[in-house]
Amino acid sequence: MRVREMRRLVQLRGVQLDATARRLGACYDIGDLRRAARRRIPRPVFDYVDGAADEEIALAANVAAFRSWRFLPRVLAGVASADTTASVLGNSLPVPLLLGPVGYTRMLHPDGEIGAARSALRHGLPYTLSTMASTGIEELRAGVSAVGSGGPAGSDLWFQLYLTRNRPQALDLVARAADNGYSTLVVTVDTIVAGNRVRDLRNGLSIPPALTLSTMASVASRPSYWCRLLSGPALDYANFAGRAPTTVMQTADFFDPDLNWSDIADLRSRWAGRLLLKGPVGPVDARRALEIGVDGVQLSNHGGRQLDRTVAPVDLIAPVREAVGASFTVLVDSGVRHGSDVAIALALGADAAVLGRAYLYGLMAGGEAGVDRALDLLSLQFKSTMQFLGVTSGGELRKQGKDLLTRTS
Repeated sequence: MRVREMRRLVQLRGVQLDATARRLGACYDIGDLRRAARRRIPRPVFDYVDGAADEEIALAANVAAFRSWRFLPRVLAGVASADTTASVLGNSLPVPLLLGPVGYTRMLHPDGEIGAARSALRHGLPYTLSTMASTGIEELRAGVSAVGSGGPAGSDLWFQLYLTRNRPQALDLVARAADNGYSTLVVTVDTIVAGNRVRDLRNGLSIPPALTLSTMASVASRPSYWCRLLSGPALDYANFAGRAPTTVMQTADFFDPDLNWSDIADLRSRWAGRLLLKGPVGPVDARRALEIGVDGVQLSNHGGRQLDRTVAPVDLIAPVREAVGASFTVLVDSGVRHGSDVAIALALGADAAVLGRAYLYGLMAGGEAGVDRALDLLSLQFKSTMQFLGVTSGGELRKQGKDLLTRTS
């Protein structure tokens, strides 16, 4: 066979010289990004993201709960013009996804919170900054201003709040978020005490990472990670300027076990923007939140990182929606690993799904570009799932959800 004939039969691809692009290009789902992250990140840092509380039963159950659903697709439905947009708190999003709050993200990659937020805003999606972030409220706003000013309508910043024992300090964060144009306040209600995260305890994880025999071993095994970490600004809980806990055990004294409904009512009176509660909020509590003026709930068990064996949040969607009606915002996180999970969440009655580990695996695998890859993969998966189901919009998916799903035993 002549060379000219071979060229017609064999497609020759160019060599990708950029190592990050090559690595991310070989990732075709969130599981691939997770494996790529694990190869690049020291074990204690990877376990900080990948692990959960106690026996990690809730962690596994969150994913299993999504995977227990099966689709009953409609056929011959004409889905060429499938519309993936979603309305969340009055904003139109290109896909029903949001990026959830994660503490100390710059420990995972120097791009950290700013890189993740820039990716989110470029995709037209909200990004939620954690109280325990390694980038401050003002710093994040400045870091994404160029993207946010020209981004799609749904691209805005949210702030997640822990109402800690030091209440004046917590309320100062609320004021700073308002002053810097954060549109939505997400109050976490399942962290009245610290979760027992066994992997972190076994690894001796501290914030910032301390030099121990274990970390010295990880320096040898992951030198590129440590070079990136040490070449950047010092790590800290940026919103507290060195006043926050530095170890897993110290965190137990940081949260307020007396947090109650009167605190939420007081916060509602102080915060003019949109207000959500984040936690394993059941139908009764969701109804009470609605009655005191809360705008919605983010159904969550903290990715299994607080109380182990807590019900999977996806199983709360339908009963909560029934309790609060159609106009109350219902978001869900914990266990979202595929665009099909997003479709299941909407079919059960959620307005959108919130990402945690899914985008963090991308961040660890390739920084801001890795978050882009995670969002692109999930968006494509969600659209194709919609089309396979025979629906042309998120509204149609929610309306017909009960007819499109069945659950395995």
